[in-house]
Amino acid sequence: MGEESGATGFSSDYWNENYNELELMDGIANAKHHARYIKAVMALEAIDVSSVIDFGFGLGFMFKEVLHIFKPYRGFGLEPSQFAFDQVKKKKIAPVDSMNLKLHNIDLVTWAKDYALKQKKFDLGLCTSVFQYLTDEELDLVIPIMATGVNYLYFSVPTDLELKRQRLNLGFHDRFAIPRTKGHYRKLLKDHFTIVSSRLLESKCLVEESNSPFSELLFRF
Repeated sequence: MGEESGATGFSSDYWNENYNELELMDGIANAKHHARYIKAVMALEAIDVSSVIDFGFGLGFMFKEVLHIFKPYRGFGLEPSQFAFDQVKKKKIAPVDSMNLKLHNIDLVTWAKDYALKQKKFDLGLCTSVFQYLTDEELDLVIPIMATGVNYLYFSVPTDLELKRQRLNLGFHDRFAIPRTKGHYRKLLKDHFTIVSSRLLESKCLVEESNSPFSELLFRF
């Protein structure tokens, strides 16, 4: 696979190597559970989700479930891998034909530079299992711009310890993932997002603590 980069998208070899057991993978086998969880949290705080963006939809399982459960008016998905993008384009992931859904075969850095400032803000963003493939320099570029583009971000990334456990306990080694500590990721995020629930981040750029629907201060990090 040579010098493939997560920022520019992986070839089919990566997907065949890392995604050969879909029934066991978080975000795929349990994509509906993730979507239901996001829906429940947003409903509990009376947050309307009329627009959704996915910052790297991969094979599209979670993006599809989130679109189906929220049925937003507007959706936007980006995926740098040509192989994964083509797979999703073949599917019908929009729940209704009237949805304004756009899919682009671009990477997160390109979105940040060429698309973000031209778009209306999104109520909800999805970014799961993406950051481990980007360099610190790329993350320093995209994170602040993501915080100006979404009110809330459903986010996950494996830390160095989780990558180690995957290798030891599951025999799974993602040789393209960059190992970073929990503290490292929190440092990258802290000026731009507040942790308001499990996997859910709130933009410090677009939402203030004084008027946030997530008003339980004990659970704001």
